[in-house]
Amino acid sequence: MKFDEFVCFEATVPELQSRDRDGAIAELVSALVQAGRLPAHAGAEITKAVIKRENEASTGMGKGVAIPHVKHAAAKDVLAVVGQSTAGIDFAALDERPVYAVILLISPLKNPDRHLQAMENVFKHLQNERFRKFLRQCRTPEMLEDLLKEADEHPSW
Repeated sequence: MKFDEFVCFEATVPELQSRDRDGAIAELVSALVQAGRLPAHAGAEITKAVIKRENEASTGMGKGVAIPHVKHAAAKDVLAVVGQSTAGIDFAALDERPVYAVILLISPLKNPDRHLQAMENVFKHLQNERFRKFLRQCRTPEMLEDLLKEADEHPSW
């Protein structure tokens, strides 16, 4: 599965206003609602579900990245949004360092294969130091879209 199949570029948040994990999650869910990709009535419920999942085990994978994710009935297909923070956010990451890029992934309850495919794609690219470096430098939705499309075209770079 390629990034352009599940990332909502128009909901990208180039600079998260929140300085804490729960606020950042709420901002990203709100961005998906505003972009028309999630129903407005489900925004608060999805935010609570992501935070609950995060409280069970942090998705701060280290190296400045977190991938909060949840399966929810309001999601019609796998959907992701990226938010950036120049200040950094405490996500209780494995390396105990701040997170500068948050990739929120929301998947439908049914079709776990697509959820796993999206997660696999995200993790594969985040293992690449060069990719993480360029991701952190993305300051506009257009820059992010260019980076992710390039990653789709050249998966081994």
